[in-house]
Amino acid sequence: ACSGQPISMVIRRGDELEQLTVSPVKSSLDNDYHLGLWVRDSTAGIGTVTYYMPNSGRFAGLGHPVCDVDTGEIIPLSSGEVVGVNIQSVTKGSAGAAGELRGCFTPGKAMGSLYLNNRCGVFGTLETQRKPAEAVPLGLKQDVHTGEAVIRTTISGREPKEYAIEIEKADWGSTGTKNMVIHITDPALLDATGGIVQGMSGSPILQEGRLIGA
Repeated sequence: ACSGQPISMVIRRGDELEQLTVSPVKSSLDNDYHLGLWVRDSTAGIGTVTYYMPNSGRFAGLGHPVCDVDTGEIIPLSSGEVVGVNIQSVTKGSAGAAGELRGCFTPGKAMGSLYLNNRCGVFGTLETQRKPAEAVPLGLKQDVHTGEAVIRTTISGREPKEYAIEIEKADWGSTGTKNMVIHITDPALLDATGGIVQGMSGSPILQEGRLIGA
């Protein structure tokens, strides 16, 4: 719509904002003016909610960022919607091949909105209030120890179930987001998924009744 006139725009490179002037070029293919930009303007996927606070409606999920499939960079979030998913099948994982949960988004109004995508996961607010489950206390890092624990995840339908895992290593000194090594031991989960598969990201890990990670 610029009729070939230069366009002023603000871009972000890392944490810095820059103002640039870009001159569109007319394409011989469609006789329209183009900037020559490649834009990733949307993405969608299945992930698991880690915790939900009914007093504020806020929640967190994934436990890792949503990244661009081509660049590997964290996708800046302008806006996002949260919708329900009905898990219909599982592609089982194996050595060297990640499996995945497969399902369809449930129809109707979005359940909530996302406001942040960072190295710890995605964060948002649910506008459709969920019936709160029994409250779970938070575990501090010094509460975490090797041994038995459980993971809550959904591999069929919409209701999560609890499965047995083993915490093999806990790194109290880590400042990153990967600070424990877990091993799936539950025969039912191993039989269905082969271990951890895509879509289970964010599944809460509990030890001795406390939420200690995802």
